Amino acid sequence: RAFNQDSSYCLLCSLEKLDDEGNFKGKADMFSKRTIKKAEVVTSVDTASEALAVSLGERARVDLAYMSELTGKSEEEVAKELARVIFQNPVTEKWETADEYLSGNVREKLATARVFAENRPEFAINVTALEGVQPKELDASEIEVRIGATWIEPKYIEDFMRETFETPDYLFDRNLVGVQYSDVTGQWNVKGKNADRGNSLVNMTYGTSRANAYRILEDSLNLRDTRIFDTIEEDGKEKRVLNKKETMLASQKQEAIREAFKDWVFRDPERRQTLCAKYNELFNSTRPREYDGSHLKFPGMTPDITLRPHQLNAVAHQLYGDNTLLAHCVGAGKTFEMIAAAMESKRLGLCQKSLFVVPNHLTEQWASDFLRLYPGANILAATKKDFEPANRKKFCSRIATGDYDAVIIGHTQFEKIPLSMERQAAMIERQITEIEMAIEAVKAEKGERYTIKQMEKTKKSLDARLSRLNDTSRKDNVVTFEQLGVDRLFVDESHNYKNLFLYTKMRNVAGIAQTEAQKSSDVFAKCQYMDELTGGKGI
Repeated sequence: RAFNQDSSYCLLCSLEKLDDEGNFKGKADMFSKRTIKKAEVVTSVDTASEALAVSLGERARVDLAYMSELTGKSEEEVAKELARVIFQNPVTEKWETADEYLSGNVREKLATARVFAENRPEFAINVTALEGVQPKELDASEIEVRIGATWIEPKYIEDFMRETFETPDYLFDRNLVGVQYSDVTGQWNVKGKNADRGNSLVNMTYGTSRANAYRILEDSLNLRDTRIFDTIEEDGKEKRVLNKKETMLASQKQEAIREAFKDWVFRDPERRQTLCAKYNELFNSTRPREYDGSHLKFPGMTPDITLRPHQLNAVAHQLYGDNTLLAHCVGAGKTFEMIAAAMESKRLGLCQKSLFVVPNHLTEQWASDFLRLYPGANILAATKKDFEPANRKKFCSRIATGDYDAVIIGHTQFEKIPLSMERQAAMIERQITEIEMAIEAVKAEKGERYTIKQMEKTKKSLDARLSRLNDTSRKDNVVTFEQLGVDRLFVDESHNYKNLFLYTKMRNVAGIAQTEAQKSSDVFAKCQYMDELTGGKGI
């Protein structure tokens, strides 16, 4: 009790081993053996491969100057020895490992490398290597195109209408019938749904007396089931009631349209070739990166614990990759992966202060695990008393003013630390500005009124959010999140923040909320700030 307000309280607690019930089991290992491994500084190596491993372990990147110093060879000699192991990126002029360069959008990288290789022969090796890792081209039999896929251009839907519904050309020529898609709202619109009145294919074969084929097609494009309602009068008020019989008929016609589109879309050879090429370019261009952490040494980690290969690779992913999700099964060692990544990030100069957001009841356990893996770490862990309103402000100030390797706080504590009002307002204002620009663009192109109305509805909801911002009653008037000095964020049990608002055209989809939990929007906003701060590498 005398020490529980001290920032080293968790270190004091780690001097004893306790069982699951909190009973004393014995003294910590530091009383009987060495628990901190001495850092070994490598000053020279024999081969370029060894130099690369040291460079990645000490600098977290391919540093040719450092590798040259280690080997005593020139940078050109080192690069030549490591040909096809490291590559110079023609865009950034920086050297990258093969697993980094030969991953991502490799089709785009290949096109870029070919352009550079025309004038600079040294990039020919890049072209050859990239050609060898291109994903296999998918053909029509391996691609499923559903009606409503947003990568299909509206002109193809119009062609489908011409051939399937036999829509007269003059209706298209006079702009009485047409198909439009709004990138802003994600909505499809079939214009002139009632212009083709005497067409039996529209009213009978692919439509009903209550919903013609054009309306059903529009619903299908927007991933909606067609529903037919009757208006009845009840207690002097009009009420809409679902007509189950007509809805079932419309549903059958909708399925017929979907099947007709599936049969039609790849029937024409030229169209098939064009769509397959576009699909491969959009969705079959990425090669995932495989991370190798075998070269990592972890100075300061206790020698009693050795990370498994999958844990080493996960740490490498966090160090060298972008924002990372650790989705291992329970018991796979995610805690140590995050702790090791945080400590290595600070040692390598990739970050200054890491913040761990964990379930409230696990803050002290996390602190214990942290010090078990890194006995010399300088950490600040929230205790139950720090969650009390009287102490919360003081605790946030300690985070901001202390030079800690890591700070461990609970989910509830994290939610109480606000972003600055200016940042919250700026984020919403930026979205509003984008919507306003899109509305002006549609008006300038004399676009359909439906598109403008959809965007105005979106803008109205953003205006409402701006007026109330996030509910400030749940925030303390303390140091803001930006002022904490945190540049790495680790969230344990992140599925607790999954209920973020998602706009979708689909109805009744289980698991997709049309409302959002405030804690989820709060974390999302903080993650956006971290992305700005770290370039998408800090979460």
